[in-house]
Amino acid sequence: MHVRQLLIGAGLFGLSLSQPACGGNWASLVEKSLSPKTSIQCDGDNQRWSDYAAPKAGAVVIVGDENDVAKIIVAASKTNTSFLIQSGGNGWANTFKLDSRGIIIDISSLKAITFNAKKTQVTFQAGVTNKDLIDAAWNNNARVSASTCNCVSVLGATLGGGLSRTQGVYGLNVDNLISLNIVDPNGIRKTVTRQNNPELWWALTGAGANFGVITSATYKSQPLPQAQNTAWTGLLLFNESKLEEVITAIDKLTLAPDMQLDIYFTANPATGQPSVLVLPFYLGSAEVGRQKFASILNVGPIADNTEVIPYNTWNTAGDPFCTPGGRKPSYTTGVKKMDPVAWRNTWNEYIAFFNENPEANLTTILTECYSTAKTAKSVKNDGSSSYPFRDIKCHAITIPWYTSPSIDCSAVKFGQNVRKHLSASAGTKSPSSYINFAHGDEPLSQIYGSSLSTLKKLKQKYDPKKRLNQWFPLS
Repeated sequence: MHVRQLLIGAGLFGLSLSQPACGGNWASLVEKSLSPKTSIQCDGDNQRWSDYAAPKAGAVVIVGDENDVAKIIVAASKTNTSFLIQSGGNGWANTFKLDSRGIIIDISSLKAITFNAKKTQVTFQAGVTNKDLIDAAWNNNARVSASTCNCVSVLGATLGGGLSRTQGVYGLNVDNLISLNIVDPNGIRKTVTRQNNPELWWALTGAGANFGVITSATYKSQPLPQAQNTAWTGLLLFNESKLEEVITAIDKLTLAPDMQLDIYFTANPATGQPSVLVLPFYLGSAEVGRQKFASILNVGPIADNTEVIPYNTWNTAGDPFCTPGGRKPSYTTGVKKMDPVAWRNTWNEYIAFFNENPEANLTTILTECYSTAKTAKSVKNDGSSSYPFRDIKCHAITIPWYTSPSIDCSAVKFGQNVRKHLSASAGTKSPSSYINFAHGDEPLSQIYGSSLSTLKKLKQKYDPKKRLNQWFPLS
């Protein structure tokens, strides 16, 4: 239903047109100027990846035209209406403050993707997911840096840093940005680059949700024929008795730029029983890939499902995680060192939670390990972005997964215990939490690292009224 239709309906039921049926009076200020492609849901129904601590808005505005975002934000600001931008709906933090007086601005329908003639750049809108962009690149004989979960929005992941299987070669997703089209907290549209506004660029590329609403972006792309756009990867299944050997092998393994690795504690798809799964990834042939990961293969997996697969299927193993709904109060920690004792304790926590809560049989502990060969060069900060954790090798995420709120307390305790085990042995000077994986109870210094002080000052400059305050707010 279009906003105009909503207001007519309100009039028919005897409601004031200056006070629409939902969302407050912001709609009456903007409805006549919106594109017919933009509509509003009055019930605020909003499906997200996790129902735990999910924002509960009074209305959801479904944006069909990029130009409408600025108009909506201007109206929301004039009426002091809180808002949250949503694309993939995968953010799981408990930092959302939105209630029935606020609105969700859903930009997931903004899907335009355009490559330049040489396939060296791609411009895309904010609703584009990793799968959308990967499929478009594949069809254009190109490769772009994308994160490992198909259903996550590219910009949602990127503005917090953007981990990628190819980051050892191309850098983090944030390093592949060329320009950002944003709407600032006052509703003013602008294009930001590192050259025309280095200060705001630095803030956006690592803490973007605090400084602007990005509606589209231009990104680096690598021309590459489909026949060459492949990688060796696949699941290795290990008996849990081999856990210490697997962890030791991962800890000692230096991931070259063309390597990446995931390790899962999760239910075996075949048996439903807790299992240890490893997903090696190599940008090349099976023969060389097996050599690169020989130390892990030599531990002796029960099953080996590795093979060379095309770029547009690299994320397939993670598709089960894309199922929306359910309660998933997740926790994370950044890890430089993987200690076998800590990981055995983590396994024991996982087994106990799994056995005590049969409903939570999809619960997973996922650890993503990346090459820091390229990203660590920027640890001292060359001014390119505010993302602080470029030398972290692995990011562990504990994902309890269930539907009944009665399990919340047990799930929270489980997640906190795992985080405690891993943080104590992480090999870092202080705990670190990648913002896109964080829970929301961490101190901001753990989220923004060494960038925090400068980010807070810039927040006062660019958003003094604290309009952008939903995602790990700096104010």
